[in-house]
Amino acid sequence: MRLSNLADYAVVTMSQAARHCGGGRVSASDLAAETGLPAPTVQKLVSKLVGAGLLRSVRGAGGGLQLARPAAAISLADIVEAVEGPIALTACIEGTECVVEHECRIRPHWPMVNEALRGALAGIPLTQLAQEKEVA
Repeated sequence: MRLSNLADYAVVTMSQAARHCGGGRVSASDLAAETGLPAPTVQKLVSKLVGAGLLRSVRGAGGGLQLARPAAAISLADIVEAVEGPIALTACIEGTECVVEHECRIRPHWPMVNEALRGALAGIPLTQLAQEKEVA
């Protein structure tokens, strides 16, 4: 399993936004510059993250972006789902047609697997992702 580039960039963007926590608001262009991501990509992500209730956008003088709730209350699962939608390893859970659906004995187990994966990602708070670590 691999996250899409957009989901990866959302995690990078949110981690950088969390580093500004308590230091006021930050602009999308500042986040782009600080992360090295293209500004149009960050703008697209900001829209999704605001829509998902993870970022708050404040207009006017002194405006900008800030976390919509404390970083400790935002998980990796929240960020991934804001960009990718519900976490699921297979499409058959979403009601997509499957050629072996009538014979499949695994389908009833996928919700448990998906919930375990979501639970693992939900256990990683944004505060942990925003910590600076030495790159090896």
